[in-house]
Amino acid sequence: MKYVVVTGGVVSGLGKGVTASSIGAVLKACGLRVTTIKIDPYLNTDAGTMSPIEHGEVYVLEDGGEVDLDLGNYERFLDIKLTRDHNITTGKVYQAVIDKERRGDYLGKTVQVVPHITDEIQDWIERVAIKPVDGKEGPPDVCVIELGGTIGDIESMPFIEALGQFSYRVGPGNFCLVHVSLVPVLNVVGEQKTKPTQHSVRGLRGLGLAPDILACRSTEPLEEHVTTKLSQFCNVPIPNIVNLHDVTNIWHIPLLLRDQKAHEAILKVLDLQLVGKVHREPKLSEWTERASKFDKLKTPVKIAMVGKYTGLSDSYLSVLKALLHASVAMERKLVLEWVPSCDLEDSAAKETPEAHQKAWRLLKGADGVLVPGGFGDRGVEGKILAATYAREKNVPYLGICLGMQVAVIEFARSVMKLDGANSTEFDPATASPCVIFMPEGSKTQMGATMRLGSRRTHFLANNCKSAKLYGNATSIDERHRHRYEVNPEMVPLLEKAGLSFVGKDESGRRMEVYILVKTVALIFNMRLRINFIYWMQIIELPNHVFFIGAQFHPEFKSRPGKPSPLFLGLIAAASGQLDLLLKRSCGVISSKPTPPRYSTNGTGTAVLAIKPYLNGHAKKALTSLVNGCYANGNGIHI
Repeated sequence: MKYVVVTGGVVSGLGKGVTASSIGAVLKACGLRVTTIKIDPYLNTDAGTMSPIEHGEVYVLEDGGEVDLDLGNYERFLDIKLTRDHNITTGKVYQAVIDKERRGDYLGKTVQVVPHITDEIQDWIERVAIKPVDGKEGPPDVCVIELGGTIGDIESMPFIEALGQFSYRVGPGNFCLVHVSLVPVLNVVGEQKTKPTQHSVRGLRGLGLAPDILACRSTEPLEEHVTTKLSQFCNVPIPNIVNLHDVTNIWHIPLLLRDQKAHEAILKVLDLQLVGKVHREPKLSEWTERASKFDKLKTPVKIAMVGKYTGLSDSYLSVLKALLHASVAMERKLVLEWVPSCDLEDSAAKETPEAHQKAWRLLKGADGVLVPGGFGDRGVEGKILAATYAREKNVPYLGICLGMQVAVIEFARSVMKLDGANSTEFDPATASPCVIFMPEGSKTQMGATMRLGSRRTHFLANNCKSAKLYGNATSIDERHRHRYEVNPEMVPLLEKAGLSFVGKDESGRRMEVYILVKTVALIFNMRLRINFIYWMQIIELPNHVFFIGAQFHPEFKSRPGKPSPLFLGLIAAASGQLDLLLKRSCGVISSKPTPPRYSTNGTGTAVLAIKPYLNGHAKKALTSLVNGCYANGNGIHI
C-alpha cells in the first residue's frame, strides 16, 4: 500500500480537500485504484452534531456515517463509496483507546499519547486503507490522507507525531507528503511573498515531517524566480513544486496537476514509475471536456436557494455541486440566488424591510426554487411561503427533506384549509400534524439517532415525473438524514386533495413492531384488521410543471458525470427542457429488482405481502397470529 499525505499551512481554507481529491483523480487516471481518509483533529466523534454555519454541511455516507464535507469531495471526484471509518477524529481515536484500557488490553501499562494514541492512529489508517471503495475486490493501490487544520494547531499534534512514525513504519517508497501552502500578494508591494510558506515548511520539519511535494496556492501563476526561491529555502526540488492558482472551476485542478507533471513527481516518490499498470500520462479527457464545457456556458438559469444558512455556501455544498452538475449537463450557466428564508416572512417586512423586499425580488426573479434540508423552526414560515409561491405561480420547485415537509404543510394549509397544519417538530400541540417524529429516533440523544444512510424507495407509479427522471426505475437507493416524516394518517386526506405520493419506503422492515403491537391491541375484536403504515418518500403535484419533494437527500449521490436525476429535472424544468429530458430518461430501462406490490384501497390502507420483509421473530409471531385468527374463524386483512 502506498500513502499520499496532504497537510496545510499558513491559513485554513486553502483547499486541501480539493487538492487531495484532485491528486486522487490524477492517480486514478494513471490506472491506480485510489482510496481516501480524512483526519479531523476535533474532539467530536463525528460531524453530526456540528452547526453548518461553523463547520459547513454534514455529509452522509452510504453506511449512515455523518462526516466532514471533504469526504463528499472525495466521493464526487473519485466516484467511490466511503465508510464512516474513512473519517478519523480525535474523539473516535480517544474513545477506542479508552475502551481498550477499560477492557484491560494494555495489561496495566500507563496509557499515554505516545505510544498508545499514536499507535491507534497508525493502526486505524492501515486497517481502513485496504478496504475497497470502488466496487472491485482487493485492496486499493494508493491511499490519499488529508490532515485537517493547519500545521501548528495544538489539536493536530498527536496526528503529526503519528504520521511521522507512520512514514518509518511503511518505509521509503511508500510515503509521500504533499504540503499545501499559501503564496500571498500584498497590495502595498504587489509581489508574491514566499515567507509564509518558508515558515510553514520550517514548522513542519520541526515536527518531524519533510514535504516531498509543495503545492502553492496563489491568485495568479507563480513567477519563475518565486518557484526558485521556494525550492532553495524549503529544500524541495523545482519539479516537485506545483502551483495551484485560482481557476474558473475546480475541475481544472486535476488538469493543473497533470500539466505540471505532479503525477510524475508523486509516482517517483512512491516508486510506481515502473509498475506495469501505471500510465505515464493520466487519461483526463472527461475532465478536460467538462472543465471546458463549463467555461463556455452562456445561457443562464436562475435558481433561488431558500434556506436558513445562506451566509455560508459550504452549508449547502453538496446541493450546490448537484445543481452545478445538472446545469452543466443541461448546458446552462447556473446563477444561484441565495434567499434567507427568514427574510421572506411577514415579520421581516416590519423589522428589516429592505432585506424582505430583496428576498422576494430574488425569489420572484428565479426560474426555479429549491428548499434544502434543515433543522429547527427558524425560517420555516419563510420556506412555506416560498413553496406557496412556487405552487401558485407554476414555478419549478424541488424540496429536499425539510423542503418536502414544508411543501406538505403548505398544501395542507392552503389547499385543504387546515390553518393549524404543522410539523410536531415546530408545534408539538398542532391539531393537524402533517409531519411527525419517527419512532426509531431519539429526542434525548442527538448524535447518530436519526434515520441515516442509504435506504430504498419504491415507486408506486411509472408515469410520474420522478420515476421517469430515474429512467423508469421501480426502486431507487438514496441517502437519508432526518428525524421527522410525513404523518401516514394524513396521507389519504392529502391524496384526496390532489397531492400525489409517488414513492414509499420499505416499511415492512421498520414497521413490524408497530404491526404486532397494533395487532395485540386489536386482538379482542371478532374481526381483526391490520392497517399497514408506510413512510412517504416522494411527493408530486401532477398538474404542476415541476413540483417534487423528496424526503431523502439526492445531492449526496450526484457526481460530475452522473448528475442526480431530481436536480436534472429541476434545471431542465427551469430552462424549458423538461419534456426533452423526460423522453431521454425514459429510454433507459432500469434493471432494478421488482419491488413489493403495493396498492391502496382508497382509505390509505396498503395491501402488501408483508411476511418476506419481517425478521425471524416478527415473522414467527405474525404467522402464529394469522393462523390463530383463521383457526378461530376470524378474518384478517394485511
